[in-house]
Amino acid sequence: MPPLRAEPPSAARLPGEPAELTDAERAEAALTEHYARLARIGYLVLPPSLGRNRRVLTAHWLVQRSLPRAHTPEHAGAPHGDPGCAYAYVRLRVVRSALTAGLPLRRFARPRRVQLPPLLPQVWGLRLFPHSCGADELALERALSEMSGPGRAAHVLRGLEGLADEEVGQVLGAAGVADPAAALAEADRLTAPHALLASPEFDPCALQVRPTDLPRRRRRARTFWAGLCALAVCGTLVLMPRDGLGGPHTASAPLYSRNAAAEQALDPRAVRRVPAGYWRSSARSDFTAWPARGDRTDDVRLLGRALAAWARPGPAVASSATPGTPVGPPMGPPQLLYAGEVGPAAVVLFHDGLRVVRYAESRDADPSRGAVLDFARVDGADEVTASALLVQRRDGRVRYLTAPWVREVFVRDLRAPRAPALPLGRRADGVTDALTGPRGSAPECERWHALEVRDGTAARLMTDLGELTPVHLTSGPPSAPHDVSGRAERESWARTACLLRTMRSNGVRSVNSWAYAEQPLPEGGGSALWFCTRADTWRGSGSRVLAQFQAPPELSGGAAASGAVAARAEDSPDCGSRRPRVLAGVLWKSDAGRWYVLAAGSRQFTSVSATGGVEGRAEGPLLAVPARAGDRARLDGLLADGSRVRALR
Repeated sequence: MPPLRAEPPSAARLPGEPAELTDAERAEAALTEHYARLARIGYLVLPPSLGRNRRVLTAHWLVQRSLPRAHTPEHAGAPHGDPGCAYAYVRLRVVRSALTAGLPLRRFARPRRVQLPPLLPQVWGLRLFPHSCGADELALERALSEMSGPGRAAHVLRGLEGLADEEVGQVLGAAGVADPAAALAEADRLTAPHALLASPEFDPCALQVRPTDLPRRRRRARTFWAGLCALAVCGTLVLMPRDGLGGPHTASAPLYSRNAAAEQALDPRAVRRVPAGYWRSSARSDFTAWPARGDRTDDVRLLGRALAAWARPGPAVASSATPGTPVGPPMGPPQLLYAGEVGPAAVVLFHDGLRVVRYAESRDADPSRGAVLDFARVDGADEVTASALLVQRRDGRVRYLTAPWVREVFVRDLRAPRAPALPLGRRADGVTDALTGPRGSAPECERWHALEVRDGTAARLMTDLGELTPVHLTSGPPSAPHDVSGRAERESWARTACLLRTMRSNGVRSVNSWAYAEQPLPEGGGSALWFCTRADTWRGSGSRVLAQFQAPPELSGGAAASGAVAARAEDSPDCGSRRPRVLAGVLWKSDAGRWYVLAAGSRQFTSVSATGGVEGRAEGPLLAVPARAGDRARLDGLLADGSRVRALR
């Protein structure tokens, strides 16, 4: 491609062309005839950092928008009637736009349109780039990438257009370059032959085509459609009518569906109410026999707000649920257990056969104070586990609503086994006075208050583990657990109570503590007791098992000193009714400073062995082997049927 001077031969009047053309028509003719050359100039002046695909599209865009608008001041100053000047004018606009497109974007400066990706032309799904040539062209591409925009323009105008330095300086000055001489000096340092500028390597009109990154394009398409669907769903929900139970100033969110059964379930007038004396003749003694109690059972607005918040808890509702408890709306009209005022709050308790739901709001129904919604699973409840429900937890104190068959309520400190149980007052609607909740969260664990309910046949011990339903505490073997009674069982629970804090907020239904072995200590240190403490949940899974070693009180810090946890497991059948056996061990130090590995199993074990860091074996379920500080042993035992069982873990 030979250099093109200011008046190229092809710029003369074409055959059949009118003798007199306007300046705009001459510029259009020059652009049409020399389109490929102008696109090459734009491609070479643009910074290579843009990438070949964007440089190709931008170069075509620069040329296509280089025609002047009619009667613009810029074109009005161009020479008239000169075909060469028409081409020079279009070339100047291309060079000026290419230099502007190469300017870096500033953070706080408004970008110019040429600095952004072109609107047209656009190619989707394909990448365009010129044909690759040899090493010389590649070296020139690298050299041009290291030059400034004015330097690249000076080199292109010299080598491709064949302009003298004075003409190059004039074009650069007209294009807005502040120092054309510096650009020419920079171009002087480039030694590549000018003929390389005519190489197909720099021709944006002879292109190769390759696909874009297909996996990335597919991921982006999936993301786009997923976002579009989510936007459509959100827009539909936003445009839904906001009418429904509770109105716009309650804790419930807007109504999102219309269904006759759902609306009946949320009708405060349709809630089920059990008569006051029904529990005396009921075939079942559980929550289904509880009557509706409280001084606001007829408050339709309170019940309506509670049901609406249950079905559609809004952002003002602080909601919680025990593990494994569904939190969806009721499937039908729920049973009303309680609706009344407790302290500064109005509380509502519902039961739907599977769950107990507690709703609490401020007594004056101030929506700015929000509301509380708690869910607890209670399926399979019996007379014992349905003896009480929590109605309020405030400032470390709790209040319970007791079952109608509960005759007396007492408070007992598990950490003081010899102290008598103290009576706890109750209102006529069954709500107890406030009592201090367990303080097992404190490091010292000084007290652990439990609720003792008496129904005329037995005294049941229950404690709060941070949920709506208090946990039933029992003692005895897993096959026949019984209520805690007697001095020995209370003393064992005094040393076990603080371990209950590891079972909080897990949906626990009952905790049984079983003294499965008594072991004489070496060197006449007295006798130690081994306990297995198992917490079963309402949902069945998630049970927790602790094996604890209780040394004699005189050796372990007193009668209230907590036992040492020897092993623990989760979701294990050990120490339960399905597998009432357990094996555990500890590293124990005598008063004389000697160390022993002590292990004990339940009565099903015929022998116990220790391997690893300590070797030893003993007939029967008890093992005591001399050891050293820091020793670790692997324990296993042999059952009567010949099967070998490893220690709890």
